[in-house]
Amino acid sequence: MSRLLYRLGKAAALRPWRFIAVWLVLVAAMAGLAGAGGGALHDNYTLEGTGSQQATDLLEERFPALSGADARVVVHAESGTVDRAALAAAAAELGELPHVSAVDPPRPSPDGATALMTVRYSVPVTDLEPGETLDLLRSATRDLDEAGHQVEFGGQVPENVTAPGGTAEAIGVGAALVILLLAFGSVVAAGLPLVVALAGLGAGVSGITLLAAFTDVATTAPTLAVMVGLGVGIDYALFILTRHREGMAAGLGVPESAGRANATAGLSVIFAGFTVLLALCGLVLSRIPVFMTMGFTTGLVVAATMLSAVTLLPAVMGLAGTRVLRRRDRADASTIVVESPRVRRWAQHVGRHPWPWLLAASVLMIALAAPALGMRTWPSDASSEPTSNTARQAYDLVAEGYGDGANGPLVVAVDLEKVDQSALPAMRERLAGTAGVTEVSPHRLSPGRDAAVIMVTPEYGPQDERVTGLVDRIRADALPEGAEVTGLTAAYVDLSRRLSDRLWPVIGVVVATSFVMLMVVFRSLLAPLKAAVMNLLSIGAAYGVLTAVFQWGWGAELLGLPHSVPVSSFILLLLFAVLFGVSMDYEVFMLSRVREEWLRSGDARGSVSTGLAATGRVISSAALIMVAVFLGFAADPGLVIKQMGVGLAVAVALDATVVRLVLVPSTMSLLGRANWWLPGPLARVLPHIDVHGGSEPAGKAAREPEPSRA
Repeated sequence: MSRLLYRLGKAAALRPWRFIAVWLVLVAAMAGLAGAGGGALHDNYTLEGTGSQQATDLLEERFPALSGADARVVVHAESGTVDRAALAAAAAELGELPHVSAVDPPRPSPDGATALMTVRYSVPVTDLEPGETLDLLRSATRDLDEAGHQVEFGGQVPENVTAPGGTAEAIGVGAALVILLLAFGSVVAAGLPLVVALAGLGAGVSGITLLAAFTDVATTAPTLAVMVGLGVGIDYALFILTRHREGMAAGLGVPESAGRANATAGLSVIFAGFTVLLALCGLVLSRIPVFMTMGFTTGLVVAATMLSAVTLLPAVMGLAGTRVLRRRDRADASTIVVESPRVRRWAQHVGRHPWPWLLAASVLMIALAAPALGMRTWPSDASSEPTSNTARQAYDLVAEGYGDGANGPLVVAVDLEKVDQSALPAMRERLAGTAGVTEVSPHRLSPGRDAAVIMVTPEYGPQDERVTGLVDRIRADALPEGAEVTGLTAAYVDLSRRLSDRLWPVIGVVVATSFVMLMVVFRSLLAPLKAAVMNLLSIGAAYGVLTAVFQWGWGAELLGLPHSVPVSSFILLLLFAVLFGVSMDYEVFMLSRVREEWLRSGDARGSVSTGLAATGRVISSAALIMVAVFLGFAADPGLVIKQMGVGLAVAVALDATVVRLVLVPSTMSLLGRANWWLPGPLARVLPHIDVHGGSEPAGKAAREPEPSRA
């Protein structure tokens, strides 16, 4: 691999326009194919084997009118009662809109000041254009608005309307450019990582659109993929470009330096990228389609940015020539500062006093992780939106007029082929007598009279902790075999449980596969074990900060949220998979330099300070870029993306400071030569992989010092 990357990098630097032309054609072709044959995004929350899914399947089969999307029209009179004649006229207009299968009769609140109409569509929400459909709803209710009524919209269609994207990406790219300018002092050098990352991003995002033509792709998947791909893409290019500048400082010509940078840092990028892909593949174990596609799509973008870093970047480095250096360094590249003396002195200081620093850093990380012990996960709903959002205003009006539970009604689906129709009245009585139920509607028969639906209004809102117990009581005490409860709230209960059940298998597989990969790469047992433990500390700290910021409300308003909210159920799995992979990027890059020095000198402690000094500046710059990119996405209106942005930013910041500058030098100093210990039987079986490339472009392995026998 090292030989291949060396030849590839040198060839690209010698013939840059050929490689650039290939990438231009590739990006244009992918974009053209995506535009011509790409598919629409679709959230697939199928939860096979759960009660809510069984009920949903029954509704889709026997109640087609109830299986499509819905929208809620909430009308409120500031004084007096809602005009019933105007309501009836609006209901008639709503019934004429495209894809509308039915409009439930207006339901007035007890005081008559609010009325609720449910618009039912014959197609799922992903077959509609939410923004355009919301405009049609507003047009159909214009007379009510002009008559002085407050008209707000909730339900699936309005809640799927998203603000135009681009702000988060612009913030991240702008911040990255500033950081790169400060790090390199050259506009050309600062621009190269951005160009390369954006090229990979363009190809990867087009690939996501093409993938959507063949399978369901979650609506938030492209945003998550862009967030992760932009961060790692810039970092991968930054690692290789930094090594290229070091080569030029050592007196190498541009093509030779580009080839060696590709053979060394490029090889680290390959292994780091594969670690990210392994972590993302762990989402397959969730058995939830929406998570599986998030893993696939993010992995697709990461793979594209990894490929652009080792093929396109050497080409643009060759084209740029010496312009990747500051002007004052072009005449004499040996003036380039490669190592950071401050980081070296710091690493040596920590290495001389490892126990105090190890204990202090560990206590800090554990303290940050502690709030996660009280974390409550739950999917977000309209109550988490800003008060200016129409879905949030509709939510508040419904809660005020009908009670909190009216925002999350439960739907009991009864299979009349298994339950006798005469048992329905008794079932309604049991439902009405269940603690936490405020209202039970009369049953409604399907067109074929082979199924029935009963609507149940809970006492609690959808995010109330007590709804889980209510759903459990209904299933255990009120429903016979052949009847099940569904609806958004019941589906949330099943989704949260499924995610909690699948978390540990995902963690186990991701940690185990990453450990094996690092063991093969670095030929060590303790180095990958230490890396896994420290990554878990970073992830735990991120969970704790998320709990404090969102659930405790310590920063919710600063992030545009009206109040504290539970941590999204999606976060645990997604954040773990992405973070574990991203953190391993820095681990691979840093350890490859430490091991390179260890193989050269045989000095276990000195290699740590030298490796940190060589990588400290680039890892700090890379971490700053990632933090800026991820914090930019914290401004996204979607709660999942917002929480992902905050969690990723916190974990990366801790990883680049507390972990890399304190925990790594302290633990490696204590372990000494044991850092690179590998049992004899494993050493004979495992392949030799030259992840650092050494000083030989052909990838000749340096002689490994004799490991400690202790």
